[in-house]
Amino acid sequence: MSERKTNELWEWTKALGLALILALGIHQFVFAQFLVDGESMMPTMQNRERLIVNKLVYHLHKPEHGDIVVFQYPADPSKDFIKRVIGLPGDVIEIREGKVYRNGEALQEPYLGEPTNGVFGPVKVPDGTLFVMGDNRNNSKDSRDRSVGFVPLNLVVGRADLVFWPPEKFKLFPFK
Repeated sequence: MSERKTNELWEWTKALGLALILALGIHQFVFAQFLVDGESMMPTMQNRERLIVNKLVYHLHKPEHGDIVVFQYPADPSKDFIKRVIGLPGDVIEIREGKVYRNGEALQEPYLGEPTNGVFGPVKVPDGTLFVMGDNRNNSKDSRDRSVGFVPLNLVVGRADLVFWPPEKFKLFPFK
C-alpha cells in the first residue's frame, strides 16, 4: 500500500475513533433516548413514543415542579420510569375530591385527561426525594404506590425534553 493511502486510512481511522468517543460521551453524560412503555403519561405522551432525555440539566439545577423526569424504578433499578414532578422536598401532597393539593393549594393541571380518583395523604416529601405522578393518574404506578414511593434524587436520569418519534408527534416540552 502506498504511503499516501496509508496516511489517508490513518486519518479516517482517527476521525471515526474521535466521532465514536464523542457520541459515547454525549450519550453517557448529556442526552439519551427513552422509549415510553405504557399509558401512564397519557395524554401528554403515548405508548411507544421515543424521547430525548437531558441528562445534564440536573447537574446544573434541581428538578422543578412540573418537570417530566425519567428515573430508575426504585424496586428494580434496571427499569426506567417516566413521570411528572408534583412535589419537591418539604412539599406536602394530598389527593382528595378529584384534585391534587400541594401545600394546601389545588394544582392547575391542564395536561390531565380526567380527575384523580382516590384519597391520598397528606404526606411531606422528604429531603433528597421527589413525589412523582403520571398524567394518566388513574392508570399510573407512581409515588402513591409503595414500590415507587418518594423517588431519591440520585435515581433521576434526566428531564424529558422532546418527543422525536414518530415524526408526526414531534414536540418540545415547555421549560420553566
